[in-house]
Amino acid sequence: MTTSKILISGASIAGPALARWLGRNGFDVTVVERAPALRPGGQAVDFKGRTHRDVLTRMGVLDDVVAHQTPKTDWRLVDEHDRVRAVVPGEFIGGDVEILRGHLAAILHEHGARDAEYVFGDEIVGATETTDGVQVSFARRPSERFGLVVGADGVHSTVRRLAFGPEEQLVEHLGYCYAVADAAAPLDGLETRLPDGRGVAYGFTEPGRLALLGGQKAPSLFVFRAPRPDYDRHDVASQRAFLEAAFAGAGWRVPAALDAARRADDLYLDALARTRMTSFTRGRFALVGDAGYANTLGGFGTGLSLVGAYVLAGELVAAAGDHEAALAAYDRRMRRPTRVARTGNAGPFLAPPTAARIRLRDWSFANRWSYAAMRWMTDTFATDDSIPAYDLR
Repeated sequence: MTTSKILISGASIAGPALARWLGRNGFDVTVVERAPALRPGGQAVDFKGRTHRDVLTRMGVLDDVVAHQTPKTDWRLVDEHDRVRAVVPGEFIGGDVEILRGHLAAILHEHGARDAEYVFGDEIVGATETTDGVQVSFARRPSERFGLVVGADGVHSTVRRLAFGPEEQLVEHLGYCYAVADAAAPLDGLETRLPDGRGVAYGFTEPGRLALLGGQKAPSLFVFRAPRPDYDRHDVASQRAFLEAAFAGAGWRVPAALDAARRADDLYLDALARTRMTSFTRGRFALVGDAGYANTLGGFGTGLSLVGAYVLAGELVAAAGDHEAALAAYDRRMRRPTRVARTGNAGPFLAPPTAARIRLRDWSFANRWSYAAMRWMTDTFATDDSIPAYDLR
């Protein structure tokens, strides 16, 4: 079997992007997604620099992304009396353009829905590679053979587990957890929108934990130290209990924020993690996005997902059916862009472990030279001129 028949697991960001490229360039693509439909909401994601903008432009989605972008939002880091200790500018947090993850997923699906078959409410449960393809078993639909299987199914990727090995061997827990709650933040009396349209969020930090409360119906973000995550990833009640225990006794407006999160319809909690991989392919399997190069809250994940989808599609089209050559080239091309995912840990930066480290973080934004250095570093990581201009439709 050739690679013309391709299965993609995951319909969030990387999966629909890859499906759009491949389907439009002659491949027979199926996307399987465990959720019953596209997932709305979620935290804001952003794009930065020439490389990200070029990929969005080539996909034909840049105008839609800009039309649905969120306003720039500054973070005001405050003490228990609402006094501002430092300001993290929206340009640092949100890159050149920022958009809610759910809106981005909807845009990518809309632009590529006719280029692939989408199967919601099902998932891969087994995969056996043979000399001429991969026999895939599903939870609900009959098994089927594909020429190539791509995992675009996040940091807890099923495809990575089946093809590369257990998660605990390939994913490093970074000692922190985070939670996003789609809940109204208790910010009475505080400014949440500036006259120029910029938003304002408020962050309160105690050693090892941060509560960031966004105005204008923005989700709340909690980041906290958790050397031993003790919760059920598939049980929301377990996640709520773990979050509340982590913030027990917290000051400022945190108790009210936790109460709002308790009543929220949408709560997501997970560990901050990064993958330990420098090769993202094996046999007839490939990984794209967080499945292969995750670094939670590191600031480049969504851009890397779209870059990876573009590169994998470009190499498959250029190789004209030679999956071995295409996947080898994909590995080689993505080694440099994904270096940012193999280093760094956002946890100690967002929720420093000591009072002294909190003061140092706040100073880094108050000092213009330190802030300029951080902006330069993030701009440099985001832009990679080694990405080819593939001949794709």
